[in-house]
Amino acid sequence: MSKKKKQGLQAYWQNMQADYDMSRESRFMRRRTGLAPQGGTADYHTRNEWQYYNDIEKARDMDRNDSVIGQTIDRAVSNEVQDGFTLDPQTGDKKADSDIKAIWQTWSSDPDAVDIAGEMNFKDYEQAVSRASKLDGDCVVTGTSEGTLQFFEAHTIGTGSPKPNVVLGVEMNEFRRRLRYYISRDLIDPYATGVGRFGSTDHAMDVRDANGIRQLFHVYNPKRTTMTRGVTALAPVFQLAGMLEDVNFAKVVQQQIVSCFAIFRKQAMGAGSLPTVGGYGYGESETTDYGTRQIEGITPGMEIIGAPGEELQGFSPNVPNSEYFEHVKLILQLIGVNLGLPLCLVLMDGSETNFSGWRGAVDEARKGFKRNQQNLIKRFHTPVYIWKLHNMLQTDKALRNLYKKRGERFFKHRWNPQYWPYIEPVKDAEGDLKQLRGCLNSPRRVQSNNGRQWDEVFAESIDDYAAAIVRAKKAAIKINTNYEDGQPVHWRDLLPLPSPEGVTANMVIEPAPEPQAIEPQTETQGEDNG
Repeated sequence: MSKKKKQGLQAYWQNMQADYDMSRESRFMRRRTGLAPQGGTADYHTRNEWQYYNDIEKARDMDRNDSVIGQTIDRAVSNEVQDGFTLDPQTGDKKADSDIKAIWQTWSSDPDAVDIAGEMNFKDYEQAVSRASKLDGDCVVTGTSEGTLQFFEAHTIGTGSPKPNVVLGVEMNEFRRRLRYYISRDLIDPYATGVGRFGSTDHAMDVRDANGIRQLFHVYNPKRTTMTRGVTALAPVFQLAGMLEDVNFAKVVQQQIVSCFAIFRKQAMGAGSLPTVGGYGYGESETTDYGTRQIEGITPGMEIIGAPGEELQGFSPNVPNSEYFEHVKLILQLIGVNLGLPLCLVLMDGSETNFSGWRGAVDEARKGFKRNQQNLIKRFHTPVYIWKLHNMLQTDKALRNLYKKRGERFFKHRWNPQYWPYIEPVKDAEGDLKQLRGCLNSPRRVQSNNGRQWDEVFAESIDDYAAAIVRAKKAAIKINTNYEDGQPVHWRDLLPLPSPEGVTANMVIEPAPEPQAIEPQTETQGEDNG
């Protein structure tokens, strides 16, 4: 009888202290490697610079060549940015707000004014920074002294050699406050790649100028406070995405094989040498004990000759089988959830669910879209707007006078991201109307949630209705002047404006009263008292 081995003191102590099951290693617990001893910052997992930049290139290759990844990222960006964010200056001076907004719209729509290369307007920058933060992990946009923006991709941020307090090209102080970024020279030559772009050619760019105004805008989505650079959103599903492409390729090849026709020729024993047949495609010959036989390649149209007495059987697999669709759907769901997209948006196909399921999935996805919109506003839109206002103050005297008058209120503003129309727009409109009638929300906030501005909506509505009413009144007067038939036309007959909900009005035209005969009055003589 074997004697049970006594547990050591160290093992006993470890098991006693492991209050969480995850702390105990077993055959059911996956061993995770690359963990920081005694804990570490988020930058510990990107400490190998070569691997970090290589992962960026891997993600870009997947974006270029995989059939699903690139389109899925585009779908996420389109839902976040849509038609672009709208600016709402709030200086407290309506004329100043209108002037600043007009200046911004003129600048933001002109690629030559926005982009140092003269290729992208501000909306293009919105699309670019949103996509880069998902695919590469991050990007940097800088403001130039000429008032234009310059875009730097993730691989251009770095140093050729270690520097104190610098993590992947970002220099910080002891409180992790960003001080400057090291940007490599732009490689116009497509063959000039590798670490040669760093070194003596990297340029240190201060995050803030001499006045403390941020002039460098780092767009990324950190998941920890100690995360200096962003990581591609494809990192958790990189292996799954690669397997999906492998499975799809294998299924396509399998389908091609099944689509081929083949002739299997069986010969009896003692039939003599193997016959020679004309090939249907690529083939090669093989010498056996019974003679030389032709081996056909797997092509549409082939003939296989077996040895005497050998019986060959063909098969026709079910391609694709039912398990294939469920497997592919599961992988697409895992890829989509890491980009904040349900399966119905990844495939742009609602056949997998009903209307309620589609609506619920899209509503949950929009919560993530809103969070990403707020991240873009915080890291890109707001700092760019403040930087641009300071830039315009140098050349616009009227803005300088307003700044002296309003002080820091001059920079107050609000960005309105695009809103997603409800799947059932009628119910959405009814919900907004109930909020307004019950004083549950203000008109400006309701319009802002819909991607519009209240001051613009009511101003445009008043102008449009006023112009329509004036024209309808003029037309009614002209008609009544030309046709005096006792049936006057009212301007509302020409412009039937919608009535408020629940209010009905019936117009009843009563006939004119008939003229009544006036009876002659007789004079009454008073009695003679005389």
